[in-house]
Amino acid sequence: MGFFNKVWNVLTFHSLFNTKIIALPCIFIETYIGMILFLSVLNIKTNKKSKILYLLVQSVIGVICNFFMPNYLFIIINYLSAFLLIMIIFKQELFKAIVAIIFPIFLFGIATTLILNPYLTLFNITVNELYNIPIYNLGYLLFSYLIDLIIIFVLKAKSLKFNILENIDNKNKKIIITNSIFTIITLILQAFIVFYYIDSLPIITTFLSFIFFVSYFYISIFSLTKVMQLSVTKVELENTKDYNNTLRVLNDNVRGFKHDFNNIVTTIGGYIRTNDMDGLKNYYFELEKDCQMVNNLCLLNPKIINNAGIYNLLNSKYIEAESKNIRVNMTFLLDFNTLKMKIYEFARILGILLDNAIDASNESKEKIINIAFRNDNKNNRQLIVIENTYNNKNIDTEKIFEKGITEKENHTGLGLWEVRKILEKNHNANLFTSKNDKFFSQQLELY
Repeated sequence: MGFFNKVWNVLTFHSLFNTKIIALPCIFIETYIGMILFLSVLNIKTNKKSKILYLLVQSVIGVICNFFMPNYLFIIINYLSAFLLIMIIFKQELFKAIVAIIFPIFLFGIATTLILNPYLTLFNITVNELYNIPIYNLGYLLFSYLIDLIIIFVLKAKSLKFNILENIDNKNKKIIITNSIFTIITLILQAFIVFYYIDSLPIITTFLSFIFFVSYFYISIFSLTKVMQLSVTKVELENTKDYNNTLRVLNDNVRGFKHDFNNIVTTIGGYIRTNDMDGLKNYYFELEKDCQMVNNLCLLNPKIINNAGIYNLLNSKYIEAESKNIRVNMTFLLDFNTLKMKIYEFARILGILLDNAIDASNESKEKIINIAFRNDNKNNRQLIVIENTYNNKNIDTEKIFEKGITEKENHTGLGLWEVRKILEKNHNANLFTSKNDKFFSQQLELY
């Protein structure tokens, strides 16, 4: 009985230190809730090991800051460390990491603000008693976390995900970040008013303030979503315009083949009748080039290359190669929606490898580039193979990845060095470089 009395005294005794001790489990709970929120809403794919690592490191930082730092500094360090861990552990870019921090701040902010006045009224206590008596502080935190979990459940039930963030441009990213900063400032001011003037504010005032703030946030998100959708639609329209040009060229080629079909068959018959196999081979290879071009035009299709950014990149590189009379052979057996790498990083690698292939093949006698995207289900990997003809047979396949190494005039030699830096951040990616007498090959493997 004495033990329970001691526990009750600890919970009800006016002590800031005891409040900090009792609140320790809440730091883990809050970290976990915040992690669930941004992983779900931002549709971040990760594994169990990364989740546990983030939860442990962020919670330990929170515990240390809780005991040895004042509240304002604890909040700053806590969210700054969360921001850095999201970038490092979950490998998110700057913009997405900022958005990932904003969601938990807003969620915890509205939950604590919503229940503060009713909670104080229900237990007939002051703000000072709330923060210094452990049992009241613990109940307040747990109740706010319950509100947070309900909100997360609703978001999941509505399948609210911001996949659209992957495709927006820098201008709209700046708009989102600016709007988010003003939202956080508004939330901080709101919290300041509520916490310091709560004794003189009636419940109805707090409730209406909360309703207006949530409405503002909802309208802001709705407006930004429409802006982002317009931005994505603009990109899709540009891709459609490129595809329409491709269809026009394809139609002209097919009509040309149809018109010349009899002449083609007659020409082949002439080589066969005279038993001119060498002539037939040469004619066939020349005809094959035209057939391959038609095949490529069929493959340059947004439905096949089902990512707007990658489609636009491949389309522009194909046009560049064609303008330099480089023969391009393409194979697509890969769904880009299942790509095991962030599109931003993948596009950077692909763009650099294609630029190098175009430059090298342009200087060779036989100008050929082979591009293949396919799944290797046997080894559970995705393969992207780019091979090109080249002149310098003495090229060092290891040295080319060093900073400043290049064979091109007026180039910095940073392309492949940047590729290696990206690969070092992605432990599920490998790049194998090889060469033979005819082709220089780069094989990107994603596990």
